[in-house]
Amino acid sequence: MKQNKKSRSLALYGSGCCLLLLTLYSAGVCALESDGDQPIIIDSNTATYDDVKATSTYTGNVISIQGSIRVNSDKLVVYFIDGEAEKMVFTGNPAKFKQTPHEGDQDITGEALTGEYYPKKNLLVLIDKATVWQGSGAYSSDFIEYDLKTSLVKAGEKESASKRVHVVLQPKGKEQSTTKGGK
Repeated sequence: MKQNKKSRSLALYGSGCCLLLLTLYSAGVCALESDGDQPIIIDSNTATYDDVKATSTYTGNVISIQGSIRVNSDKLVVYFIDGEAEKMVFTGNPAKFKQTPHEGDQDITGEALTGEYYPKKNLLVLIDKATVWQGSGAYSSDFIEYDLKTSLVKAGEKESASKRVHVVLQPKGKEQSTTKGGK
């Protein structure tokens, strides 16, 4: 995401952002394999840009979307290197994300008090009271890495045996097993 003064002004003061946001989100759901190639769209109550620190800070009902990836948070700080978004740190009580990994698959959703998104690496890191769900399964830990391209979830920290991972794997519903076997 290249950032120049004209695009910063438009991002900060554009009143039609909500309509554009919804349009791009619905169009981006079809391009799941290319989520990382899509633009990052951010909508918030307030926004500031610090040219010296090369950061943008968004607060108040922040919604950020890239393709099928959607993050809702209270605050988002974007760190730029050479005009491109290198790292995005979002916080909330909790902050939430959703992604459609492949067309027809169930959405992967998650939440944490803090998250770090690395757009170039397609990596989402959830920190502190983190949980990731898909269907009836869930992973909970204080540290979860989620590879957005491969849908790979890594939970827990190798350095700490005291921080446990909690996994819930639900059995298939009784209805599903009885209909397959026939009554």
